[in-house]
Amino acid sequence: MSDFLRPEARATLWRFRDVIGAAIMIMVGLWWSATFYSPVRWIGWAIIGLGAVWATAAFQRLRFAQDGEGPGVVKVVERRLAYFGPLTGGVMEMDDAAKLELEPQAYPAAHWVLTSLTGDRLEIPVNAEGADVLFDLFASLPGIETSKMLATLNDTPDQRVVIWQLTKPLLH
Repeated sequence: MSDFLRPEARATLWRFRDVIGAAIMIMVGLWWSATFYSPVRWIGWAIIGLGAVWATAAFQRLRFAQDGEGPGVVKVVERRLAYFGPLTGGVMEMDDAAKLELEPQAYPAAHWVLTSLTGDRLEIPVNAEGADVLFDLFASLPGIETSKMLATLNDTPDQRVVIWQLTKPLLH
């Protein structure tokens, strides 16, 4: 059965899997809300709402995802980010993150630059294998604007851009 689709078509379907799932969910909700009566109709409207939320998140992840053919591998286990690259690498606890930047001039592709509270830096190519999991990790940073992050990633600026920075509470 795996020979039914070309590898490129299979990869495209896999990339759009969340968008397709959300569209199917919205269509089921529309069918239920148009066909059935009373409680099932209201459940259909709820399914449409949940599908719309899922579709929004799926489109954001789709805009964030790269080809995954860059240097190195990204692994995330319980908010511990690890990058294993050919020349650099490291591990960082996301609770210790102080700054997230995008360095578009890095070679061979743009890099995410994470700086910890102690000043340690972790540089990860945006197209590294497994880098698509970074979206959820970055979205969990307090006060980050994911729309700004996606716009900066898609616009490819000329110089390093600070996407997020930890705000320190004032004591006075």
